[in-house]
Amino acid sequence: MKNESSTSVRPFRGFPAFYWTEVLVQAHESLAMATSMVVQGVLLVFVWILNPGLIGVALVGAVLFSTFQMGARVLNEAAYVRIDHKANDLYLAGPLSAEAYFLGMSAGILTVYLGPVIVVGVLATIVVPLNAAELVLLLGLGAAVWVSAASIGYVFSTAFRDNRAIWAYSSLFFNIFGVLPPVFYPLALFPVALRPVALLMPPSAASSLMQWATGVTALSTGQIALAAGGLVVEAVGLFAFAVYWARRTVRGR
Repeated sequence: MKNESSTSVRPFRGFPAFYWTEVLVQAHESLAMATSMVVQGVLLVFVWILNPGLIGVALVGAVLFSTFQMGARVLNEAAYVRIDHKANDLYLAGPLSAEAYFLGMSAGILTVYLGPVIVVGVLATIVVPLNAAELVLLLGLGAAVWVSAASIGYVFSTAFRDNRAIWAYSSLFFNIFGVLPPVFYPLALFPVALRPVALLMPPSAASSLMQWATGVTALSTGQIALAAGGLVVEAVGLFAFAVYWARRTVRGR
């Protein structure tokens, strides 16, 4: 009976209700919200001390890194709800669709933790400064990075069976891919041989495109196409796979 009901649920049914449920849950995590920008703050201080001229690049990078870091929060939350509370079975036993569960959780986390990101974005707009077109580009790139990261986080969350492993692996993965590549610093400072790799990673691809748009970094037509095309394909492909994976894991219970 469970399998039949799960396959007959309308796509994304129950998203608004579960979205607000997740917002209310996340809003009670005051300590997590207060410390959500610690990594970005530390890196911004280092840039300010070592090379103040790059603080504009670092601020834009902090915005994009923050949207990427949301994926770690989705990973932690989805695994925690499933492993510790076993509440995902309760949520999905009703008419809530599996993809609405994934997207509602991701969007709820984004909503609650978006405030500090907006503050950093305003600072970036003033310091760089960003014109209207560049601001729209930043919003679009941030959205693509968030979709990619949230999808990765949700899919990875289904691989864990023990909460003790979640925090270490999620922090390691998202910090390595968000800090080591050229996100807080110009692509020109990254090894030439590894630049195509950086242009295929969502956070560094988005950061490089913003650096190009603001005149910080010169990109060839091929590099722009690689970064922009890769980011779009990754966002759409990873989201589609996360929806597929959410449905598959529900049917496989």
